[in-house]
Amino acid sequence: MSSASPSAAPANSAGRVLFASLIGTTIEFFDFYIYATAAVIVFPKLFFAAGDPTSAMLQSFATFAIAFFARPIGAALFGHFGDRIGRKATLVAALMTMGLSTVAIGLLPTHAQIGIAAPLLLALCRLGQGLGLGGEWGGAVLLATENAPRGKEAWYGMFPQLGAPIGFIMATGSFLLLSDMLGEEQFFAFGWRIPFIASALLVFIGLWMRLRISETPAFRKAMDKHERVKVPLVEVFSGHKLPLLLGTVAALATFVLFYIMTVFSLSWATTKLGYSRNQFLPVQMAGVVFFGLTIPLSALIADRIGRRRALIGTSLAIAAFGFLVAPLFVAGSIVSVVVFSVIGFALMGFTYGPLGTALAEIFPTAVRYTGASLTFNLGGILGASLAPYIATELATRYGLAHVGYYLTIAAVLTLVALLGMGRPVAEAARAKVAPAE
Repeated sequence: MSSASPSAAPANSAGRVLFASLIGTTIEFFDFYIYATAAVIVFPKLFFAAGDPTSAMLQSFATFAIAFFARPIGAALFGHFGDRIGRKATLVAALMTMGLSTVAIGLLPTHAQIGIAAPLLLALCRLGQGLGLGGEWGGAVLLATENAPRGKEAWYGMFPQLGAPIGFIMATGSFLLLSDMLGEEQFFAFGWRIPFIASALLVFIGLWMRLRISETPAFRKAMDKHERVKVPLVEVFSGHKLPLLLGTVAALATFVLFYIMTVFSLSWATTKLGYSRNQFLPVQMAGVVFFGLTIPLSALIADRIGRRRALIGTSLAIAAFGFLVAPLFVAGSIVSVVVFSVIGFALMGFTYGPLGTALAEIFPTAVRYTGASLTFNLGGILGASLAPYIATELATRYGLAHVGYYLTIAAVLTLVALLGMGRPVAEAARAKVAPAE
C-alpha cells in the first residue's frame, strides 16, 4: 500500500470491519477442520500404507502437525509485511496462500495411485496451509481490535475468534452431509474431496470483503509518526522477548484443550470407544454450539474485568476439567459424552474469546502484527501440534486419566504465564519501540 497520505484513508464501518475479520477466520478454521477431520477419517486409509490402523493414524497426525511448525514462519513472513506495508494487503496475501493450498489437497492423487509421492504432496500442501494460517489470524485480530472503540477491544477482538466455531460447524456439517448422501465407497472415492475444493468459493467471498476495507487507524497513525521499524521480527526478539515468551505459554491451555476436544476425541471415540462417525460428529457439533455461545459472553466479561483476569479464571476451570476427562469420556453412554463435549467446548469459548485481544495488546503498533502472530503460532507448536499424538500415546499406554492430567498441567503453565503478564510487562514492552499511543 502506498504511504503517501495514510491519514486520508476513509474510516471503516464497524459492520464491514467485523465481517471482514470474521469471514477470514471462518475460512481459516473451515480449512483447518476439514483437514483435521480428514486426518482422522480419510488420510490414514488413502495416503498411508502402514501395516496397522494405529500406525497409519499416527502418521496422519504427523502431517497434521506440519502446519503448526510452518505457522511461525508464516507469522514472521506475513507479520513483516503486515507491520511494514499494512494489514490489508497482507491479509489478502495470507488468505490466498491458505486457500490455494486447501483446494490443492482436494485434487491430490492417493497412495494407491502414485505411491510414496502422495503423502509427500499432502505434507507439502499442509505446509502451504500452515504458512497462510500463520499470517491470517494475527491480521484478522488486528483488523478488529485496531478499529475498536475504547472499552470494546475484547468485544471487537472476539469476532475473529467466532470464526472457529462457525468454521468447525461448517466443516463437520459438510462431512456429516456427505456421509449421509454418499455410500462408504463413494465417500472415499471422491466425496471427501468436495469440502476442500468447495472452499474456493469461501476464499472468493473473503477476498472480496478484504479488498473493500481500508487500513486500520492504528497503522495509519504509525505511518504518520514514522514509527515503523525496518525488521519487525528482529525488534520482537530483541526488545520484546518477555511478552513473546509469556504470550506463547499463555496460549498453551487453549490449544491443548481444543485439540483434545476435536481431533483426539474424534479419533478415540471412533476407534476405541465404539461410537460411529455419524454418532460422534453430532456430539462434537453440539459442543461447538456452546463454544460459539461462550465466546461473546467471554468478551463481555473481559471488557468488564480485563482480559488477563478473565483468562486466569478460565485457566483454573480448565485445570479442574482435566480431572473429569476420564469419568465423562466413556464408552456406552452418549449422555456422558455429550456432557464432556459441552463442558470442554464451553471452556474453550471462555479462553479463546479474549485471547486474541490479550496477545495483541502486549505489543506496540509497530511490531504488533509480528508479535501477536508469533505468540499465537508458537503457542500452537507448543500446545497443539503434537496434542493429538501425545494424547493418543498417553491414552493408549496409561489410560484416559493421563490425558486429563496432560490438560491440567497445560492449564497450570498457562496460569503462571498469565500471572506474569501484568500491566508493568505490557507497558515496558510498549515503551521500547514507541511512545504510548
